[in-house]
Amino acid sequence: MQKLLANKETLVVAGDLITQLAKAYKRKILPVDSEHSAIFQCLTGEFQNKIEKIYLTASGGPFRGKTVDFLKTVTKQQALKHPNWEMGAKITIDSASLMNKGLEAIEAKWLFDLQAEQIDIIVHPQSIVHSIVQFTDGSMKAQMGLPDMKLPIQYALTYPNRIETDFPRFNFANYGNLTFEKPDTQVFRNLDLAFKAMKIGGNMPCIMNAANEAAVYAFLRDEIGFLKMTDLIEEVMNTIEFVENPTIADYLVFNKEAFDLANRLIATKAFNR
Repeated sequence: MQKLLANKETLVVAGDLITQLAKAYKRKILPVDSEHSAIFQCLTGEFQNKIEKIYLTASGGPFRGKTVDFLKTVTKQQALKHPNWEMGAKITIDSASLMNKGLEAIEAKWLFDLQAEQIDIIVHPQSIVHSIVQFTDGSMKAQMGLPDMKLPIQYALTYPNRIETDFPRFNFANYGNLTFEKPDTQVFRNLDLAFKAMKIGGNMPCIMNAANEAAVYAFLRDEIGFLKMTDLIEEVMNTIEFVENPTIADYLVFNKEAFDLANRLIATKAFNR
């Protein structure tokens, strides 16, 4: 039996417990998120072959190439203008800060049984290559298509079959260049915080995720600046107690504790503009 996963936070917060339950009850988790669907599609027929690395692609969001000085004064209206995707406010801000890609990296770790060192992020502004798998022989497989969620949703619903659609088709002639570049983690530090949380493990991704939620909602309420979201998340990660092997009850406690601490810090104006 298969279970479809339509959000990344479930595995970010408690990936160890969820994947253990899936194995215990012999359930296959099928990803709906476009990047993870791309990885899953590339692995179809390859499950016996070892993954060397995966590359999750990121559009770079509305602030790709911008400097720290520029980001100090950006508004939520600017941050909500994603160049390629139409999404809700929370995920759009996460995309602008690159936190969304960090959350996706943690989700990929649990979905595909990977180590942090096997996951790389590539900025691909055109959002045509949705992700790439590299195998131990050096061969790489990519899943490509227009930036539209209909296809990954349908694939999860109809797996292992593909059904005919009238969706718009990608045309190479319409894209003179497909480009790729490294993310600027000195400007977009959320990505490094997410990888740090993934490497530490335990309750740290849960703490980071809760702090990020509080930070994004505060930014959307115009209570803190764009870059202050990162400072807030880092402070909460450095403050909350680390637990290596949390239970589900622990996750609930730490999620609330991190969220509440972040909001208290916001209220003190310690992280205002």
